[in-house]
Amino acid sequence: MKFNIALLAGDGIGPEVIDQAVKVSDAVAKKFGHEITWKPALTGAAAIDAVGEPYPDETHEICLASDAVLFGAIGHPRFDNDPSAKVRPEQGLLKMRKKLGLFANVRPTFTFPSLIDKSPLKKERIEGTDLVFLRELTGGIYFGEKGRRDGGETAYDNCVYTREEVQRLAKKGFELAMTRSKKLCCVDKANVLETSRLWRETVQAMEKDYPEVEVSYEFVDAVAMRLVQWPNSYDVLITENLFGDILTDEASVISGSMGLMPSASMGSDIALFEPIHGSYPQATGLNIANPLATVLSAAMMFETAFNLPNEGKAIRDVVNKSLAEGIVTEDLADGGKAYGTKEVGDWLAKNI
Repeated sequence: MKFNIALLAGDGIGPEVIDQAVKVSDAVAKKFGHEITWKPALTGAAAIDAVGEPYPDETHEICLASDAVLFGAIGHPRFDNDPSAKVRPEQGLLKMRKKLGLFANVRPTFTFPSLIDKSPLKKERIEGTDLVFLRELTGGIYFGEKGRRDGGETAYDNCVYTREEVQRLAKKGFELAMTRSKKLCCVDKANVLETSRLWRETVQAMEKDYPEVEVSYEFVDAVAMRLVQWPNSYDVLITENLFGDILTDEASVISGSMGLMPSASMGSDIALFEPIHGSYPQATGLNIANPLATVLSAAMMFETAFNLPNEGKAIRDVVNKSLAEGIVTEDLADGGKAYGTKEVGDWLAKNI
């Protein structure tokens, strides 16, 4: 099979970890007889520096013409430290999600047998954890009307959702639950927020279409607590944009490192695959960034976008092998030998 994949390396460590995912993807393609054409494109601070826009039209056209998008990271401290900046790298990410219609962020959280003791949580609490968050990506407070009044002394951010936005995200949640343990949790704050009440009543109305799925409804603060107490009690969780942003980062520590967790952002026509970590500017160019989250995002791409489970499994198997044999970057070395970003990528590709 032949694939055209848009390659958005982005900022900070993005280009370094993306390079390793490309190595591994090319190795898998060679092993299974596929052909990949990579289409590099600018986004984030790199795009602002080049053309003054964090998500240029040319990048958008490349994404639209591709079978999938593999994405690195966005962000640069010079924008973080300037509250008055009119154009920011993160605006490119929001614009990309909106223009590509990427309304569902899929974030799995699972444990690795060889790293179970590296998690900050007790082994007996996290063993067997295998859950997936579906976070709504294109609505809510991030996209609502925002501004200042009273001479800048009062600020506001409006959270707005339509029933259709909730339905399309919930539909993916129900469908995913049907392929797993048939358990779905709707995370909201329906005791306080009107948007959450819309979420809850919409999901309740959809239950009849999926009678095999056991549905629960929990407040976001309770889920935040239970995630670190009994994470393996969850299977599929659906929630709105802001809640999902916070909870998925919390869930990522279960595995032992944010540098291990992949994700996908899906819409009706195209899907984007990316690590959940940020651009980690302090590590840029030092060859110390953990590439495994990006490599596992490539595994999700083969499995989800191309329906090639064996190719995805080949990547997952070699990642597990690298962890078991200690071929890891400094964040996982635990006092032992630490390998560089490039060296880990080379080892993975060679072993595939």
